[in-house]
Amino acid sequence: MDISVCIVDDNKDIRTALEQIILMSDGYLLSGSFSNADKALEQIPLLMPDVVLMDINLGEGESGIECVSQLKSQCPEILFMMCTVYEEDEKIFEALAAGANGYILKKTSPGKILDAIKELYEGGAPMSSQIARKVVTAFQSRPNEADQFETATQGKPINILSNRENEILVLLAKGLLYKEIASQLFISQETVRKHVYHIYEKLHVNNRVEAVNRFFGR
Repeated sequence: MDISVCIVDDNKDIRTALEQIILMSDGYLLSGSFSNADKALEQIPLLMPDVVLMDINLGEGESGIECVSQLKSQCPEILFMMCTVYEEDEKIFEALAAGANGYILKKTSPGKILDAIKELYEGGAPMSSQIARKVVTAFQSRPNEADQFETATQGKPINILSNRENEILVLLAKGLLYKEIASQLFISQETVRKHVYHIYEKLHVNNRVEAVNRFFGR
């Protein structure tokens, strides 16, 4: 099944280039392409793509981060990947806090953009190496929380989740991808995706990090 993708970018040349990358690649389907937040907010909940490539600065004071935040609250099952020129720590963490599931730079090669979309769809959290380095550095600067996470070997089952949902949450906490969870539990990736959607919905969270934090009682 093709991975459906929407693009939100105010720069026509970049938007067109991203469109061509999707259109010319097997296994991917371009569901929509938008130049501003208003159109994205109106159309994306109707199109329900698997993945949205979102620019941060949409021009005229519009913020892709705010757009993600609004869309994620309406459609928590949609995966959002920031595709931007910004490498500032503040932008990165604002985007992740808003519900972005991945963060890549526009200078990323077409092949790696496609790989990132696929990785995101399969349950990963792709980031350009420069961005990942900043996230790791920020994490390492908070050793107490890092130690707490590292030494927490088992979280507590959450009552509002089913046994299967708790089982999947444990595997998410271990960092497994959807395809790895599917293989381990002998179910399909699509079934895993549906369970994860229900987990996020029941816990009122937007992404894996927030769900895992709930699992460890943080």
